[in-house]
Amino acid sequence: MSELSKKRPEFRNINAFKDLTTYRLPLAGWVSILHRVSGLLMFVLLPFIVWIFDRSVTSELSYESLTSAFSSGTGIYGAWFLKLVSLALIWAYMHHMFAGIRHLYMDRTHKVDKAFGKSSAAATLVVSLALTLVLAAKLFGVY
Repeated sequence: MSELSKKRPEFRNINAFKDLTTYRLPLAGWVSILHRVSGLLMFVLLPFIVWIFDRSVTSELSYESLTSAFSSGTGIYGAWFLKLVSLALIWAYMHHMFAGIRHLYMDRTHKVDKAFGKSSAAATLVVSLALTLVLAAKLFGVY
């Protein structure tokens, strides 16, 4: 009889402004969310990708206009803006690729324990950000 009289747990709706700001998401959760964000970013920037591809392969003249757009800007967009959009695309591709490889590896080997999730998430972030920084240095003319 005492089991029936136990108070049941109370579930409530969360307050997105108060509760979500205090929730500490594990590193694997951040990688998962960023994987979705990077996929969305690649989809949204698809017209930019098509424009770059079109300008780079149509003719020598269109290729020259593309390179001049990245050195001096085009229309209302400055060269820094085109490079920044390209950098966002580079990060999105790098992160999405390495997070995807992480997920495929976990699916293949059934490694879903907490320690592997944390270490593989950290490796995904480090590798994707390091390669993004290397390509950013090339994009902005450091080397």
